[in-house]
Amino acid sequence: MTDSLADVPTGVEGLDLILRGGLIPSRTYLVEGTPGAGKTTLAMQYLIEGVRRGQKSLYITLSESRAELLASAAGHGWTLQGVEIREYIITDASVERDREITMYHASEIELGDTMTRMLADVESVRPDRVVIDALSELRLLSDSVIRYRRQLLALKKYFAERQCTVLVLDDRSNDERDSHVESIVHGVIALEHGFTGYGADRRRVRVRKMRGRRFHTGLHDYIIRTGGLEMFPRLVAAEHKSTFKRAIIQSGIVELDQLLGGGPQLGTSTLLTGPAGSGKTTVAMQYAAAAARRGERVSVYMFDELRSLMIDRFVDIGLDLRELVADGRMTLRQIDPTEMSPGEFTSLVRTDVEQQNASVVVIDSLNGYLNAMPHEEFLAAQLHELLSYLGHRGVATMLVVGQQGIVGLHMTVPVDASYLADSIVLFRFFEVAGEVRKAISVTKKRGGSHENTIRELTINTNGVRVGRALSDFHGVLTGVPAYLQKPAGS
Repeated sequence: MTDSLADVPTGVEGLDLILRGGLIPSRTYLVEGTPGAGKTTLAMQYLIEGVRRGQKSLYITLSESRAELLASAAGHGWTLQGVEIREYIITDASVERDREITMYHASEIELGDTMTRMLADVESVRPDRVVIDALSELRLLSDSVIRYRRQLLALKKYFAERQCTVLVLDDRSNDERDSHVESIVHGVIALEHGFTGYGADRRRVRVRKMRGRRFHTGLHDYIIRTGGLEMFPRLVAAEHKSTFKRAIIQSGIVELDQLLGGGPQLGTSTLLTGPAGSGKTTVAMQYAAAAARRGERVSVYMFDELRSLMIDRFVDIGLDLRELVADGRMTLRQIDPTEMSPGEFTSLVRTDVEQQNASVVVIDSLNGYLNAMPHEEFLAAQLHELLSYLGHRGVATMLVVGQQGIVGLHMTVPVDASYLADSIVLFRFFEVAGEVRKAISVTKKRGGSHENTIRELTINTNGVRVGRALSDFHGVLTGVPAYLQKPAGS
């Protein structure tokens, strides 16, 4: 099988990546999917790409009229100029003629006429790219399975001899899958349109078959927006390994960096976990801002907090992000989770890393990421693949995850992400003399040493401060510590 770049790009960049280059020329491919999945949109992108490359493109429609196709194209900002459109839709005249036929079944005459017109148009246009929309009409006209199969085999041979690369569209109107067609064509691209309990619909593509070419298997998310289909190939972290120096990033707060054995390393992930309001996001942003000030690119993805609110509240504690955001060193992305699929989010992160050279990534929070997509299966596995990818690319990742509860040892998290992270920073509230205070500690760091102490964390208008080890107390992590000795100076 070949791995070389294909001669026939589809016009959808993400699909070409899934196909490892595109379609093999002079072959016939099936694009199947329920109504609304985007088959016609994909077909138009495919033909427009051909026109752009100086190739002749032919759209054969048996279901939609020319006017409907032009209207659909206009909705995406296209004109279909240069695309030859041939419309084979039953007219009033043909219906009247069918009533007069007594010796032959009407479908036999109609199929013969349709095939004759189709072949004549192909001979006239001599196209490089062809779309036949839709296969369900040919199926109905064929009347029998054997006749239908013979027609498809004949068309496949005919187009191959004329070096046409063909997409045939099928709306699955007769059955979920058509084994007769799938066994004949060289490749099968299945578009799936699913519904969720809340939020945007989910669309995914799967390449079921592709003779003579390796491709990325599995389900890949895609969306339809003005301008056409945008597909997001499933991330395979092992394909993105790179070499980098595993340097340490520092926060600018000596005591905080000491807790983490100097600080997090590039190519590792740090999980910051604790109850709401305990300082997780603030510490993560302390590292992010320090990296941006050193000239590194930082990307922050906010699932929970409004972008403007985050900027304002950090100004109040002396952590001004406005200049860093204005000059592009830090990117704050507000994520609307009900409108975004996991694949689209992963693609967004990849764009920032590969095109903007982001070396520090903050995901705030993991709760928002998981709760926003509760209907998605294997979301934890996708997160694992994303973190592995970021590790291979030498990115320092900060994951914020909120625990349910305020104090005590039995606080829970929405998913056990501790095995995913290379380092874990634990935040806690504790009570001292009628006052609620914050504590911070490090419970894990792969590939290096870290402090085992529990220190007090203070966040106020003077900024972020990490105090001395809380050696005078026992049970800080429970929230209600006991005094080991009377605090000095009391």
